[in-house]
Amino acid sequence: MTPLSLPASCFPTGQPIWRGDELGAADSAVVPTGHAALDAQLPGGGWPVGALTELLQASPQDHVWQLLLPALAQAVQQGRGAPVVLVGAPFEPFAPALAAGGLPPEAILWIRSEAPAARLWASEQALRCAEVSAVLAWLPRARVGELRRLQLAAAQHESLLFVMRPESVALSASPARLRLRVAACDGDPSRIELHLLKRRGPPLAAPVALPARGERMAALLAAARLRRRLRAQQQGGAVVEVAAPGNVVRIDAWKKAGSTHALDRLAVAS
Repeated sequence: MTPLSLPASCFPTGQPIWRGDELGAADSAVVPTGHAALDAQLPGGGWPVGALTELLQASPQDHVWQLLLPALAQAVQQGRGAPVVLVGAPFEPFAPALAAGGLPPEAILWIRSEAPAARLWASEQALRCAEVSAVLAWLPRARVGELRRLQLAAAQHESLLFVMRPESVALSASPARLRLRVAACDGDPSRIELHLLKRRGPPLAAPVALPARGERMAALLAAARLRRRLRAQQQGGAVVEVAAPGNVVRIDAWKKAGSTHALDRLAVAS
C-alpha cells in the first residue's frame, strides 16, 4: 500500500500540531474549575467557555454543586452579577451553602418545568441572553440534535453550559466538547470520582478523585456529629476533639444550655 502524502500547505507554519496522545490545548477561553487535580486533566486547565459540558450521573442531583460551585462563583463575579440559570433542577438550591461558596442567592435564576420541550426552549433562550453567566440544564431525554443546537447557542454567545444527563447514555453519541461521569468513590463516601469520557486528549487511565463536600460543609457535619455525641454522653466537663479539614480543634464540652451553638461556630471557624 502506498503511503498517503499530504502537501506542505496542509500544515500552516507557525501553528502547533495537536497529537492524539497528548492533552490538547483549549481553542477558546476556559474558567478554572477550582479543583487543581481536575484542571490538570482538562485542555486549557478549566471548563470550556462557549461549549457544551456533559455531566453523567446515577442521580440527577449528585455532587453537582460541589463540582461546579467554584467556577460558577468566579463566572458571576467576572460577569458583575450576571445570573446563573438553572433549568429543571431537581431540588431547590440551598441558599446559605451557595453563599458560603461565593455564589450569591440573588444570582440564581431557577426555571422549573417538567416538559422536555420546555426545558430545551428555556435553555436555548438563556444561552442567547448576554446577561447570563452560565446555564445548568437537567435534560435526561435530550437527543443528539437538540444537544447540538444548545452547543451552537453556547458557542455563538460564549456561555458556560453544563447539561446533566443519566449515566445510562454514556455509550451514546454526543456533541459535547467535554464529557464526565460523576460517581461516588467506592468505599469512601467522603470522595467522588470523575471519569473523563471525552476530552481533547488521550483516555484517562484512572478517575480524578475529589472531596465530596466543601470544607465548610464538612465542618458543619462534624459539629452535628459532635452534638449527637455530647447528648449521648450527658457528661459535663468532658474534652472532645473535632476533626476538621487540615486540623483538629479541642473543645471543652460544658453541660450548659445553648453551648452547642458555640460549638457550631467554633467548628465552622476552623
